[in-house]
This record gives sequence, C-alpha cells and structure tokens, in this order.
Amino acid sequence: MRNKDKYFNALVESNGRCNEIELGEKLGLDEDATRQILTQLLSEYKIEYIQSGLCEYSIMKSKRRIS
Repeated sequence: MRNKDKYFNALVESNGRCNEIELGEKLGLDEDATRQILTQLLSEYKIEYIQSGLCEYSIMKSKRRIS
C-alpha cells in the first residue's frame, strides 16, 4: 500500500511534531483513511500509541518491532 508507506515515512520525518490526522491531510488523505493506516501500522508493530505531545503515536524501536 503506497499510502501506508508514504504516511509511515512522513511520520518518521515529522518526529512527533505534527498531529497524526493533520499529517494525513497534508498527504491528501481523509481522516478515515488516516485512521485505517494507523490501525494497520499498530497491528504491524511499527508504531505505538502514547499520550504526549502533538502526535499520539510514536515509532517503535527496531528491536521491539516484529517485522
């Protein structure tokens, strides 16, 4: 899925400085598509949910990632 990869790369580059929904909008995604991508990334253990800062998702460390 191109959008998922593009979103993940943008999330890495933003380093938590951008709200996850706004980041999706910058990439031309609506809120539903962004939430679906977030769900997929969570299930793949590429990101984790945290409650701090602008972005509520953080990139998981590579040693904890399953893929």
